[in-house]
Amino acid sequence: MDRIYAPWRIEWVERESDPIDGCPFCVLPEREDDRESRIVARSERNYVLLNNAPYNPGHAMVIPNEHREDPTDLGDAVLFDHAKLKAATLAALRRDVDPDGVNTGQNLGTSAAGGSVDHLHTHVVPRWDGDTNFMPVTGGTKVIVEAIDRTYEHLHAGFAAGDDVVDSGDAEAGEAVEFEFDV
Repeated sequence: MDRIYAPWRIEWVERESDPIDGCPFCVLPEREDDRESRIVARSERNYVLLNNAPYNPGHAMVIPNEHREDPTDLGDAVLFDHAKLKAATLAALRRDVDPDGVNTGQNLGTSAAGGSVDHLHTHVVPRWDGDTNFMPVTGGTKVIVEAIDRTYEHLHAGFAAGDDVVDSGDAEAGEAVEFEFDV
């Protein structure tokens, strides 16, 4: 029998439960500690959140502050800010995570999203040559090779090194990197 060792997962198994009352994409940005909430960057109208169940290390989501289900319900300023923050996310990933490619996309509607989150978000998923192998195909198992705390450090550093940064924040204090875009 083959074994997969992932000792860092014990932190996830032993964590205190964190029941979120309401929409997680509305609740998390209101919390005090961005690092604990896994928010790595913010702009005036959107923020970037690491996916808690990543497809690959660096899997992030660009999320509008406004709770809307469909992009057609957002104003031009929010959409422009969303696009700019997505571009900054791609640049941050390329700077510090160095993927071979990136998938981006939105899952609109319950059937597409496979869940009940009705708050619009854009997935940004780093990809590497060979990141899909026999494990998910034959074993129904996806191996994530990096702990989410380490991913936070990588992506935060990538954002902090960007040209559009207004305030690079403090990784130790858990502050997200702040961006300001002209709309």
